[in-house]
Amino acid sequence: MSCSFNRLINRIRKAENHEERIFFKNTRPAPDCRGGFYSFQTYNSARQPDDSGPLKIFGTIEIRDAALAFNEQERIQDIMVEEGEQVIKGQTLARLQTDRLEAGLAELKAKTAAQLQLVTRLKTGNRPEEIEQARAEVKAAAAKVKNTRQIITRLEKTSKSGATSIQDKENAQSELQIQEAQLEVRKKSLDLALQGPRKEDIAAAEQQLKALQAKVSLFNIRLQDMILTAPSPGIIQNRILEVGEMAGPGKPVFILALNDPKWVRAYIPEPQLNLINLGMKVRVFSDSFPGRPVEGWVGFLSPVAEFTPRTVQTEDLRTKLVYEVRIFVKDRENRLRLGMPVTVVISKKTD
Repeated sequence: MSCSFNRLINRIRKAENHEERIFFKNTRPAPDCRGGFYSFQTYNSARQPDDSGPLKIFGTIEIRDAALAFNEQERIQDIMVEEGEQVIKGQTLARLQTDRLEAGLAELKAKTAAQLQLVTRLKTGNRPEEIEQARAEVKAAAAKVKNTRQIITRLEKTSKSGATSIQDKENAQSELQIQEAQLEVRKKSLDLALQGPRKEDIAAAEQQLKALQAKVSLFNIRLQDMILTAPSPGIIQNRILEVGEMAGPGKPVFILALNDPKWVRAYIPEPQLNLINLGMKVRVFSDSFPGRPVEGWVGFLSPVAEFTPRTVQTEDLRTKLVYEVRIFVKDRENRLRLGMPVTVVISKKTD
């Protein structure tokens, strides 16, 4: 009986490729096969997963980040935080210079106050003193008309005796016409004073007041936008701009790493996909805190498989398919950091 070591290795490799279990126990080697006894056992763990314990998958911690920028364009006046600093929601991070904006707001407030007084006066109407003055002007104009008419009557009597000329009478009649016209003007002025401003004038003044008030509100919002606050809890990952630099929309001042939610990006082989479900509770272990797992849950299972190579043709290659899994965690002690490798332990579901 002859046997070579190379032939034995070839048999083992062939068994591995076909994912069979082969045992060589107490095999007596041939004379040309030097060494002792051989015992080999090979199998593909992906196709025959161990059902005796919980499922373990491996991944890394992923954290979302946000680029924080001002809505207004102005120079930075103050920066209150440093890189690596923990911040809370609503905390002030930086301020812009506000001198120009405050001056414009003061001017706008003055115009708004003047317009408000105009609207108030229009709604209130004329004061009693103004109405009395209009009545007095009507009385004075009426008295002049009455006096001129009396003069014309006397001129008509004296003109018959030749004491006055026809020219004097004509001058008096012309003066009477002027005074009667002035009386009509005074009467109409009194009527307007009694009626007050027109509704159209009041409405136009009110609309102009609303426009000015809206501009004041916009300026106040712009003043608030001169202060940059944290949109959510997190850690200042990068401080990009400094005091004195020009900031504005599209120019981030900070990169904020969001602490919540944290999640693990991991991949599970296709044969083990039936072992997990959305919402399953898991434990996440890290090398930094080996005995202190973080609780989490399965929050996402990718509907699309990823594999290498790109084309799958044989049954063996289909075992290389993996699916992305996202494990969401509540890391209240902030032990898990971005990019940290972790082990996810999942208790297998039972039918």
